[in-house]
Amino acid sequence: MEQISLTLGDITEQDVDVVVNAANSSLLGGGGVDGAIHRKGGPEILAECRKLRAGHYGKGLRAGQAVATTAGRLPARWVVHTVGPVWSATEDRSEVLADCHRNSLLVAHELGAASVAFPAISTGIFRWPVEDAATVAVRAVREVLPSVPGITLVRFVLFDQRAFDAFAAVVSS
Repeated sequence: MEQISLTLGDITEQDVDVVVNAANSSLLGGGGVDGAIHRKGGPEILAECRKLRAGHYGKGLRAGQAVATTAGRLPARWVVHTVGPVWSATEDRSEVLADCHRNSLLVAHELGAASVAFPAISTGIFRWPVEDAATVAVRAVREVLPSVPGITLVRFVLFDQRAFDAFAAVVSS
């Protein structure tokens, strides 16, 4: 049974256990999805991110890694922050993008989450072509789902129709 669903909407409004944040390496907020999650989630998320920076992640979070914090005022229980790679026309970084999805699901599993919502990681200011990002993301999720049996739902929350259509084409193939 397919555990992957799609919705057109705002990731900050998702009533799931984990919302995945397309974070920047500083973990201190930014634009796009990252800024929206920090704004709506409130100061609790930033406070936990600062603690992470003061500890193990002093130099920031590397692309492909994932780490969890509270979800603050979001409907979700936790935010899993992951840093997507910047798209390159000359270097294949698709495994790093896949790692964002794999590692986020592994962290969610460790938390005991059953439902996870992902944005279209790296498709905003990191310029990853959405059709390719959809292929990488769905492949990575399908690859790791058998090893995280407690996760019963992975929802891709797409901000616009073009991204929704790109993900829908991959999920249905």
